[in-house]
Amino acid sequence: MSEDVDAAIESLYVAHWDQLVRLSVLLVRDRGQAEEVVQDAFVELHRRWSRLDDPSRAAAYLRQSVVNRSRSALRHRGVVQRHLARQHHVDVVPGADEPVLADSRRQTVLDALQRLPRRQREVLALRYYLDLSEAEIADTLGISRGAVKSHASRGSAALRPLLATHQDKDGQ
Repeated sequence: MSEDVDAAIESLYVAHWDQLVRLSVLLVRDRGQAEEVVQDAFVELHRRWSRLDDPSRAAAYLRQSVVNRSRSALRHRGVVQRHLARQHHVDVVPGADEPVLADSRRQTVLDALQRLPRRQREVLALRYYLDLSEAEIADTLGISRGAVKSHASRGSAALRPLLATHQDKDGQ
């Protein structure tokens, strides 16, 4: 049984590692932390495999776990930043993901995404970076398909002026 579980996890790892890391990078904006988030999600999946109701839904479980763990990482980062700010000596260190995000346009999109409410950001990341369907997004986030449509519409509408402002500044 253990060999079957290991083989199933390995297959999921090969098929989904890259897209899950990209998803987490979009949410936490740090490649190293994103890789940790995804690795922890795989470890937890392995630990809980016997409790899965439907092993064919393991990829959806992983996506949901990555989103939730990314949220937790952001909350933790916020606590740390508030604590450091109170000490009045916050060091500004470039993130480990800087080489990945070097392209100016991509950086602009990521910056604009960060200005959106969390749920809109998550829906747009799952839709446009992982190319998930509305049903898959709804399942991953535990919301209705109608809510997915609403968050996607509002998020896209909010991004347009943010990205247009950047284009105007660059003269593009």
